[in-house]
Amino acid sequence: MFGWARKNKTKTEIVVNSENLETRVAVIENGRLEEFQVEHPTEEHIVGSIYKGTIQNLEHDLQAAFVDIGLKKNAFLHYWDMNPDDAIRLETEEGRRRYGSRGRKRVDNASIERQFPAGSSIIVQVTKGPIGTKGPRVTASLSIPGKYLVMMPGSRLKGVSRKISDLKDRQLLKKMLAGLEIPQNVGVIIRTAALGAGKKGLIKDLTHLSLVWKDLEKSIKENPAPCCLYQEPDLVERVVRDWLTEDIDRIVIDSRERFDAVREVAGRISRKARSRVQRYEGDLPIFDYYEIERQLDQASQRKVPLKSGGYIVFDETEALIAIDVNTGRHKGNGSQEEAIFEVNIQAVEEVARQLRLRNIGGLVVVDLIDMKARKHQNAVYRAMKAALKRDRARTNVLPISDLGILEMTRQRAEQSLQSSMYVDCPYCHGKGSVRSPLGMSVNIQRQISAIVRKHKRTQLTDDLQVVVHPTVLERLKNEDEQFLMDLQSELAGHLSFKSDSSKHMEYFAINNVTTGDVLYSTNSK
Repeated sequence: MFGWARKNKTKTEIVVNSENLETRVAVIENGRLEEFQVEHPTEEHIVGSIYKGTIQNLEHDLQAAFVDIGLKKNAFLHYWDMNPDDAIRLETEEGRRRYGSRGRKRVDNASIERQFPAGSSIIVQVTKGPIGTKGPRVTASLSIPGKYLVMMPGSRLKGVSRKISDLKDRQLLKKMLAGLEIPQNVGVIIRTAALGAGKKGLIKDLTHLSLVWKDLEKSIKENPAPCCLYQEPDLVERVVRDWLTEDIDRIVIDSRERFDAVREVAGRISRKARSRVQRYEGDLPIFDYYEIERQLDQASQRKVPLKSGGYIVFDETEALIAIDVNTGRHKGNGSQEEAIFEVNIQAVEEVARQLRLRNIGGLVVVDLIDMKARKHQNAVYRAMKAALKRDRARTNVLPISDLGILEMTRQRAEQSLQSSMYVDCPYCHGKGSVRSPLGMSVNIQRQISAIVRKHKRTQLTDDLQVVVHPTVLERLKNEDEQFLMDLQSELAGHLSFKSDSSKHMEYFAINNVTTGDVLYSTNSK
């Protein structure tokens, strides 16, 4: 039923798995997972939502304000994000020339205090959800996305998305934009999806966005702070809005309720878009049928194989993502330099894909296999930049360093896939490893020796019992028996061991059997 494919064309499908506690959406190209998002209805999605908040306090040292928007934690608002036109200056060529690539300058504290005193109201939009102990990040530069346009209330900016690089396309879209009747004090950016949409599609989208903004203006006047004024639609509707382009062959959904809702949303775009929405009625779970589940499992693994036989290793730390590239089994048909170049090319393309699938961001460091030829280094750098073009998150890549390191940043708006779907192992507490039986044996002997030295003058005559995990006891009996016999000779009392499989592998306790006292326990450290 779902087995057709076009010759010499990438078959691109959006697969939606909708369940009571979880909605998952995947984009596959010829069966290969390229995009993935998950949302839990029980957890509030606030990125993109607009709030009327109250400024709680201004922190001049941080150049930031903390804003109460009605959530558990106050939102963080940079001073340079408090004025809409200042906040979007990076979107203009003039702004980048004036302020530099980062587009930031120190804001005058006195002017901020005059415009935004503590207790005053401010309209903000969430750009980054709460992650870990940090509250949400917000900006006063509002943007309301439609299918083809992004409306920016309070801005004067009107232009075309920088992702549209073709000069003819940009000129055509700018001409269409000039013919639109845009409300006053509202900026508009044409999205990449507008290519091929036609002027009627833009007018329809602008009309819809204008109505949304009118409702928003009314809510701003009528509702006291803190309150939510506008909430982004759920995951499936956002996917139809942002991902359903001419390149998508179809959307397949396993839920009758979602199927009807998506067809209705797609119908607002066009009849053709509506016809591409199909219902999956197979016996296998939809993600198993399309082999997405297997690919998702791989996205949670530390080690990811490459087609050539090489592999990449992901390590996520508090400060950055470290990625190591290895040749593995790859030998290559040419020289060693060519083989290394081939693995590195595959590696950066896979890294770009994995960053999207895992939804990880911040500072990313890729330790490539050393390449001597500058032409190879430049080619790998260009391949990385090309692979990141399809990423919806903002990225910035630096040329490969003399040490063979490729550094980049990726925008982090929400929790990573790892954080949203997994918790730290209750056994190793997220370390990923536990102390070896040898290490435990050494530590136990050290503590027994310390007890013996402490009671050397009085000569301990009481019996001692050591409680350990069975794996550690196996080591003590088979390989360290002589050491334990030497310890026993130093004791006037008897030394015995007891295993307890319910204990952690790193747990041990030394008990005084005669008095019932616990002389040492890892729980008391």
